[in-house]
Amino acid sequence: MKSVVISGTGYSHPKHAVSNDQLVDTFNKYVDMFNAENAADIEAGSVQALTHSSSAFIEKASGIKQRYLMDPKGVTDHTVMFPQLSDMASDDVANQSVQVKMMLAAAKNALAEAKLEPSDIDLVINSSSLTERIAPSIGIELARDLGTRGFAYDMAMGCSSATFGMSSAIDHINGGTASKVLVVTCEYLSPAMNYRDRDSHFIFGDACVAMVLEIEGETKSDTAFKVLSRKLFTEFSDNIAAGFGSRALLEPELIRDQSMRFSQNGRTVFKELVPMVVNLVQEHLAETDLSVEDLRRMWLHQANINMNKFAAKKLLGHDASNDESPIILDEFANTGGAGLIIAFNNYKQDFKSGEKGVICSFGAGYSIGSLIVERV
Repeated sequence: MKSVVISGTGYSHPKHAVSNDQLVDTFNKYVDMFNAENAADIEAGSVQALTHSSSAFIEKASGIKQRYLMDPKGVTDHTVMFPQLSDMASDDVANQSVQVKMMLAAAKNALAEAKLEPSDIDLVINSSSLTERIAPSIGIELARDLGTRGFAYDMAMGCSSATFGMSSAIDHINGGTASKVLVVTCEYLSPAMNYRDRDSHFIFGDACVAMVLEIEGETKSDTAFKVLSRKLFTEFSDNIAAGFGSRALLEPELIRDQSMRFSQNGRTVFKELVPMVVNLVQEHLAETDLSVEDLRRMWLHQANINMNKFAAKKLLGHDASNDESPIILDEFANTGGAGLIIAFNNYKQDFKSGEKGVICSFGAGYSIGSLIVERV
């Protein structure tokens, strides 16, 4: 097995920051409009009245204070409440997708840290929860616009897209089909959101991360992390779901069906998934002859501050400091597979050679991806 390193990371996000107050103001205007329009049915008991949201509720429930969105205009219009065409969709490059515009910035940041040029990359993996279209591949489009060589493809694994994508990159390097791999997780999640649902209208933001992986002996990076071990896990659950897919092509009326957008049974997810995460990380450490005391830091999926704190406490045996388990979702919200890599990117520079950490994703599927890494 070849020793593979993460030699560069980078991220990008849209320019539009949307606060909790902005989302709440829009949501509450929608609630008032809905309740007024359905007053007779609400009075008769055939329709349930909607209730207001609040910024205090959002922050307590999630730890989120704001998020970045590709297009805030439709989201903050209570008569629309879904994204419309983004300002980023201007046709300055022929046929360039909105996702690729975000990808290019993140990819260039990761390549710069790895001290590589696009022409050094011989595989691009677009590993994202959602892709802007079915075909042609977004990964191939990115490879074209970035100027890489070799081949490219798309894959998806929900909130574990980044970790599963990096694991696939390692397999390609060990299998000899690639030597330097760019994995990009571009989470353009706002189109899947139900902004009319009080319990979830605040959860996601849009962001993109990129990771360069290559053979340790070939890297020129000053900030490389060797991947010591990987552990992946899936178990089917529909407690986190988003129904859009080929059905939307067959049943176009579903485009406005709120039930087809993102939904989750939050309490059930917390109860079922967090213990799985704790058990998997503990097993992974034991399999690698390590203990939690050997870890300098844990970069966990940025889903919900309460889930993160609970999982970190179970693993560490005490309340985790931000140094031990960094939180970035207050600024970015939940960005699917991108969040833990933003945390890794922003909280890795202080590592000394030989210090270890764990990058752990968890989410829809259920899926869990754990990478134990060591600063070279």
